[in-house]
Amino acid sequence: MSTPDRRPFPLFAILGVVALLAVVGVVVAFQRGAPSSAPVTAQAPEAPEAVAPAAAQGRTVKHGQGSSVVPLNPQRVVVFDLVALDILQALAVDVLGVAGDQFPHHLAPFADAKYPRMGTLFEPNYEALHAAKPDLIITGGRSTAKYASLSKIAPTVDLPMGGVNYIDTVVANTELLAGIFGKEEKGRALVAELRASIAKLKETTASRGKGLVVLVTGGRISAYGPGSRFGVIHGDFGVPVAAEGLSASLHGEVIGSEFIREKNPDWLFVIDRDASMGQQGGARQVLDNELVQQTTAWKNGQVVYLDPMNAYLIGGGIQAVEALRHQVAEAYAARTR
Repeated sequence: MSTPDRRPFPLFAILGVVALLAVVGVVVAFQRGAPSSAPVTAQAPEAPEAVAPAAAQGRTVKHGQGSSVVPLNPQRVVVFDLVALDILQALAVDVLGVAGDQFPHHLAPFADAKYPRMGTLFEPNYEALHAAKPDLIITGGRSTAKYASLSKIAPTVDLPMGGVNYIDTVVANTELLAGIFGKEEKGRALVAELRASIAKLKETTASRGKGLVVLVTGGRISAYGPGSRFGVIHGDFGVPVAAEGLSASLHGEVIGSEFIREKNPDWLFVIDRDASMGQQGGARQVLDNELVQQTTAWKNGQVVYLDPMNAYLIGGGIQAVEALRHQVAEAYAARTR
C-alpha cells in the first residue's frame, strides 16, 4: 500500500496568510476604535469636575498681604481682628469663630459661647482651627504677623491698618469685606454715612482751636500727631495741630507734662490705654497736675477722654470710628451750650 505524497506547504503561502490576517486585524481595530499595539505617550488625566480651576471656585481679592483666592459667599469664617469683626457686624455678616476674650461695647455679642475661640489676637489655636474647617480666615492689626501660617490652613485676607489716610483705609477695608460677602450696597451706605458725618464735624473743628492727642499708660505719656495711629483726630476730623513735627511712629513720642504746658493746646484728647485693656485707668491722675492745669484745654474744660475701646482697641472699625467721631462732636457741642 502506497503512502500518499505529502509535500510541505509552501513557506511563502504561510507568510501570505499571516500577513492577510494582520491586515484584517488592523482594519477591524481601526473600525472599532480599539487602541493599536504601537507605544502610546502617557498623558495627564483630565481633572474631574469637582476639582475646578481656582477662578471658578472663587474670586481673587487684593489685601494687605498681597492677594488670595477666596470662595464665593464664604460660610465658615474665622476672624482674628477686631476691626474686621466691627465691619462684619456692621455689614450684618455672621462668623463661625473669633479670637480673644475681650469684646467691648457693640462687639459684646461675640463673647457668647456659640462663637468658638480660635486662640488670641496674637496666637492662633491651630488645633481648634483645623477642627473648625474654615473656608475663610481674616487677619489684621495684632494678628497680621500670623498671616503666613494661617493662609496654609484656609484662604486668608489681611486688613491693613490706618495711618496717613486713616478714613480711606477704613473705607477700603469696608468695601473689601462688603465685596467678599456680597454686601456692596450695604457697604456703600455705611461709607456714605461716615463721610457725611465727618464732613459735618470738620466744619466745627477747623475754627475752634488747636488740639493735642496723648496716650497714657503705666504713668507715662506719649504724644501723637498727623499720620500716626491716632492721626484721625487731625487728618480726618480736622482738629488743627498744637504740636508740629511729632513722629508718626506706632508708639508716638514720649513726653512729659512740661511738653503739654509748652504746646498749650486748646483741646487735649486723652486715650487711657490701661483702661482699654481692662486695667484700672490712671490717666486722669497722671494729667491732674499743676503743669497741665495751666493749659487752655484744662482751664476751659476741653480735656476729652476718648473711649479707649474705640480709639485704641478697635481703631479702624467703621462703627468704632463713627462712635469716636460722635464723641468728639459731642465734646465740641457741649462747649457751645
